[in-house]
Amino acid sequence: MSFPDVAASGTRLELQAVSRLKGVTSKSYVGCIKNLEISRSTFDLLRNSYGVRKGCTLEPVRSVSFLKGGYMELPPKSLSPESELLATFATKNSSGIILAALGQHGEKQGRRQAPGSSQPFLSIMLIEGHIEVHVNPGDGTSLRRALLHAPTGTFGDGQEHSISLIRSGRIITVQLDETTPVEMKLGPAAEGRTINVSNLYIGGVPAGEGTPMLKMRSSFHGCIRNLIWNMELLDFTSATGYEQVDLDTCLLSERPKLVLHEEDGELPPEPQPLPSPGLCAVDRAPEYVPNAHQFGLTEGSHFVLPFNQLAVRRRLSVQLRIRTFASSGLIYYMAHQNQVDYAALQLHEGRLHFMFDLGKGRTKVSHPALLSDGQWHTVKTEYFKKKGFMMVDNQESAMVTTVGDATTLDVEGRLYLGGLPSEYRARNIGNVTHSIPACIGEVTVNGKQLGKDNAESAFAVSRCYAAAQKGTFFEGSGYAALVKEGYKVQSDLNITLEFRTSSENGVLLGISSTKVDAIGLELVNGKLLFHVNNGAGRITATYEPKAPNTLCNGKWHTLKANKSKHRVVLIIDGNAVRAESPHTQSTSADTNNPIYVGGYPADVKQNCLSSQTSFRGCLRKLTLIKGPQVQFYDFSRAFDLQGVFPHSCPGTES
Repeated sequence: MSFPDVAASGTRLELQAVSRLKGVTSKSYVGCIKNLEISRSTFDLLRNSYGVRKGCTLEPVRSVSFLKGGYMELPPKSLSPESELLATFATKNSSGIILAALGQHGEKQGRRQAPGSSQPFLSIMLIEGHIEVHVNPGDGTSLRRALLHAPTGTFGDGQEHSISLIRSGRIITVQLDETTPVEMKLGPAAEGRTINVSNLYIGGVPAGEGTPMLKMRSSFHGCIRNLIWNMELLDFTSATGYEQVDLDTCLLSERPKLVLHEEDGELPPEPQPLPSPGLCAVDRAPEYVPNAHQFGLTEGSHFVLPFNQLAVRRRLSVQLRIRTFASSGLIYYMAHQNQVDYAALQLHEGRLHFMFDLGKGRTKVSHPALLSDGQWHTVKTEYFKKKGFMMVDNQESAMVTTVGDATTLDVEGRLYLGGLPSEYRARNIGNVTHSIPACIGEVTVNGKQLGKDNAESAFAVSRCYAAAQKGTFFEGSGYAALVKEGYKVQSDLNITLEFRTSSENGVLLGISSTKVDAIGLELVNGKLLFHVNNGAGRITATYEPKAPNTLCNGKWHTLKANKSKHRVVLIIDGNAVRAESPHTQSTSADTNNPIYVGGYPADVKQNCLSSQTSFRGCLRKLTLIKGPQVQFYDFSRAFDLQGVFPHSCPGTES
């Protein structure tokens, strides 16, 4: 069977796995395919597919699952005298290679070494439930080993564990989770020596590859993710080779296989498992609305779309579809260079206001319909023959006569959609100039459709979820940073928020300092932890739900965290847990760092968080209360956003 060349246009698809046809096996393909034709018949790649998503956004892959033996080879990374390595793994097996960094065989001057004795290498292995780290700097000295035992008896317990390896000259320090670090000391000749790596493997090594000093050759079975080498979070799509791996997943066992039906030759649809007691909700990839875009990710979110300015001089008709939960924001704007003539559509207190000026005074048309219901609405604004009006879902406003005797609208041929660039100042339309947190699509000016492909400018605009609800989506790879000048927790603080997730682990919030003072909120193995350190040691209030994994069931949960001097209270869905420091004289957490929500950068220290796992899910209604001061935080106003999409959360309300 031959496949014709892929055409240059059409639907783009991201393919993360391939179906298995009878008699055909292959490594999973990661990438995009579009316009597939076989014998002049076009195939819908979404029908009867497994691991296939609509759209073609190639994003970094930070996780990989090893379920059938196998390995992944990454571009080599050397271990310099000052370097560090971080990784997270989870498995239910007791043994397997987590990482093997192998160097070239070498010879010491004048005499040949025993096999493997001068080959530099580093290996991290799970052996009978404990972790062994082996290092040979390649200086001809003996192998160095570190052994780390699990407090619960085994690291193969199906939970996530984080390993860190830090090299400082001759000293290599290894730590698992929050257990006591273990040190190895290299020989004197290794003080300034770089351990050069020619092959970097994770999850296993190829058959016949590896030094004789590798204590075991069994492949890892489970998930490895968030591999950080010298502050660089590695992208697994850069792999130079791999076998029997499942990219962009974090699985401990194989997914249900698709079975080929002999009688009809067709593959059944992907199974749709439902959450069962004790299991987290299934995290499904969101679907998107075609030809529509989400605005409001920042205050300056916008498109600039060109149109024929001469066509609107005597008649302007703008139509669009919009969906929003917001009560205010700028939907569109156009103006002359001097801003004397202009037209704008704003949402204020949930209602639409259409304003335009032909140069002799402002005319304003308002509509009584409430738009902030999260439903799709069709909106049309029009001026023609000294009259202006607006329609919402075919419901027409009152007709308004234009102010003054001018008869033409002289504007530049640029429609600012969804908001304005940060450097642009609209002078005559009041205070509602920030980007509208809304999904907008099907925009026409005088009947001519305007699209993203012709945009002169685009900033902080994303795709629209097919099903959406109030909230901000954290995709599990980043964070939102608020209060750049630093937030002072001090003696008393109340934090409230709502969250929904399908993950057992993730950072919710952290505020720290250059010392030890800090507070933190995080999900760890299905429990919710509230940490506080006033400078005299960390205290933790731990909420453990009665039913396992209640907090990762994909439903909304309310959180209230109260710090009152040396006492803390954590309330989840009305259930309270408490903790108290014995150091009653230590009452103030003297923090001065920004508020990090959903995660934090790799180079930022957090003194009251045990995990670096970014939160995946949705947050909303984040409020910090200090006495009479109540501060609600809008994520679109964060000074740093990574992997966070404000004002829209995929899925229906639950």
